[in-house]
Amino acid sequence: MNEWECIVVGAGAAGLSGALVLGRARRRTLVVDAGQQSNLAATGIGGLLGHDGLSPAELYARGRRELAAYPTVEYRRGVALRGEPIDGGYALELDDGQTVQGRRILLATGMQYNPPDLPGLAEMWGTTVFQCPFCHGWEVRDSRLAALAAGEEGVHAALMLRGWSDDVVLLTDGPAGLDGDQHRLLAGAGVSVDERRVTELVGRDGRLSEVVFTDGARLARDGLLVEAPLRQRSRLAEELGAACTPGPLAVDTIGVDPLHRTSTETVFAAGDVCTEQPYVAGAAAAGAQAAMIIVQSLLADEFGLPYPP
Repeated sequence: MNEWECIVVGAGAAGLSGALVLGRARRRTLVVDAGQQSNLAATGIGGLLGHDGLSPAELYARGRRELAAYPTVEYRRGVALRGEPIDGGYALELDDGQTVQGRRILLATGMQYNPPDLPGLAEMWGTTVFQCPFCHGWEVRDSRLAALAAGEEGVHAALMLRGWSDDVVLLTDGPAGLDGDQHRLLAGAGVSVDERRVTELVGRDGRLSEVVFTDGARLARDGLLVEAPLRQRSRLAEELGAACTPGPLAVDTIGVDPLHRTSTETVFAAGDVCTEQPYVAGAAAAGAQAAMIIVQSLLADEFGLPYPP
């Protein structure tokens, strides 16, 4: 059994950032990474200072190279299958059969995105079909856009897109579920509402060109904002005693306090697993902040460093 001061599960922006801080604090840190970051489907990261437009794969590769400079940090490709509390920490079973033990755990596995099950969507996901306008809106600015959602969520999505284009259609894929005030709000913003059922997305070279309806009609569009509810990738948080709650975007967000502690004090979480605004810059910041608190919690155990209750 390998013993570590902290095990970081996940090596996206939050996990790598946290591991970097832990390494610089000379803490024995194991990073377990399945290499399944959701934004690997995207061609570039929008809005990340100093790295605007850099591909997610390259960002993570650079992060792994930076970790290699710190001798107390080890990176392993693998999956943490199960976890359980033990005396003095936690034990994680990895998919290679090994069991590793850590005094602290930082959960940074990201979330599984679940976009609509539409033919053609997968080929365009992360480019011209997207869940976050802040990440992808600039690339489709001033083009023909649509939001695929109904009710209040549809109104919000369509009005968000108006910040990037004046040609926006709300596709409700059936009854819109809107009241008179919502219809007037959309009309005032120049957004039309289409209740026809969507059956397929058509594009070329990974870029959307048309939305196809069940009646065979087609609507020319260059970008599509869709709902993609987030879910935990595994039951690891639950097994370690970290409570999850539903939120506006996620089915089971890990609850954390301002210090990134979960309901189990020595299990921490950072990034998309515990936020309602998934964003690479925010995840990187959260990972660093969580790691700083982890270091202080270890020093509290070792030397009595005053530590927030």
